[in-house]
Amino acid sequence: MKMYILIRDDVPLGFAIAAAAHASLAAYLQFRDTPEVEEWLSGPFYKAVCMVDAKQFEDARSVPDHVVLTESALDNREVAIAFKPRREWPKMFRFLKLYRVPPPAPPAPPPEGS
Repeated sequence: MKMYILIRDDVPLGFAIAAAAHASLAAYLQFRDTPEVEEWLSGPFYKAVCMVDAKQFEDARSVPDHVVLTESALDNREVAIAFKPRREWPKMFRFLKLYRVPPPAPPAPPPEGS
């Protein structure tokens, strides 16, 4: 059993982190009385947090049993979508990329003659 949380790629990192946490809780609260969540909670309760573009976000809306989250500090823009845990996922989920932040760039070398 796995819960997917999709975060839009145009959401700033700090908001994305908060959105992922809120999305997990919102999906749990929305679906907590379902057999799928009961089974998921019996462990291990896997989550996959993926970064998606606007089209992938819209395509994901067609998958049932989800919660869409907005961010008031971003003019109530939709920032995340979380899905009820399940065993089988539509094919599109296999191609989503896990949310990863690129490593910081190495520091620039000092100017010559310093």
